[in-house]
Amino acid sequence: MISTLALRPAIRIRWHWTWLTPLVLFMAIMAGTAIGETPIALDTILKVLANQLWGAGYAVDRIDAGIIWNYRLSRAILAACCGAGLALAGVVLQALLRNPLADPFLMGISAGASTGAVAVTIAGLGAGALSLSLGAFAGAGLAFGLVVMLAHAAGSGTGGGRSTQAAGAIILAGIAGSQLFNALTAFIITKSASAEQARGIMFWLMGNLSGVRWEDVGLGLPAAVAGLLVCLWYRRALDAFTFGADSAASLGISVRRVRGILIASMALVTAMMVSMVGAIGFVGLVIPHAMRFIVGSRHTRLVPASALAGAVFLIAADILSRIIVPGQVLPIGVVTALIGAPAFAVILVRGSRTK
Repeated sequence: MISTLALRPAIRIRWHWTWLTPLVLFMAIMAGTAIGETPIALDTILKVLANQLWGAGYAVDRIDAGIIWNYRLSRAILAACCGAGLALAGVVLQALLRNPLADPFLMGISAGASTGAVAVTIAGLGAGALSLSLGAFAGAGLAFGLVVMLAHAAGSGTGGGRSTQAAGAIILAGIAGSQLFNALTAFIITKSASAEQARGIMFWLMGNLSGVRWEDVGLGLPAAVAGLLVCLWYRRALDAFTFGADSAASLGISVRRVRGILIASMALVTAMMVSMVGAIGFVGLVIPHAMRFIVGSRHTRLVPASALAGAVFLIAADILSRIIVPGQVLPIGVVTALIGAPAFAVILVRGSRTK
């Protein structure tokens, strides 16, 4: 009787999260659609949605309908997908590597994906046989493989005993890998791109949602949902990995297989997002830390909370990128860095004080 009563608050909180999560996400997407240089009323957005989805036939200004459906709504949805995917990648990498600084940007995955995408689009790598997303995925996998090999070559590995030494080696390897692939990207652009292509690529590399269309949403949404489902499926394994690979193996987890699946899936999600919007930093680094302060370290709660927070964060950053400078659109990576760097500094200070 006592145990049943004790479980009721936890069950109630879980159900609250179940219905609150889609509501918060829907409100964030509506805000991303409504706010801009030309504010649009919420009822107009709902009428356009009803017309497009169910043929309701509401009388709506054609310009407003075009802005909502062809520009802002698809942009807000893809921003949510990218934010969720990058936040999930940060959660997984931090758990697997037992490193609080691990994220796709710092570990070289974003830089490698950028190099792969630029090599396919500008240098023509693959002679048309490779798609942009496949090129980005190949670059992301190559970059992360290089980081892992560098860490192992330093004699530290990626888990287990000497955690402090391992953390330092992985971070240094990630910095080296990022710089190498950023240099390769710059070399490809300088050698093969025209002046107009170079300007467009450099703007895209800092994060750009301006050219998003519904076809991109058709790629980004399944990737984000698949990444979330993989993380939820292996949430208990992620809990075990936070105590080290040996602890995970002692609990009956196939370390190599699970680690390979998680890293490959997160590399694929990151590559997919980078191929559409460019490299966006600090989402995978800051969001998991912030959510640990709120929901704790158990991945049953941390995974969905990080996905939701990442989606809302990137939608908010996209809104700021469109309104902070009148008449201009900033690269979204600039906004995430301006917000993420101070936020991460606060997290570091608070974390050191609570130890």
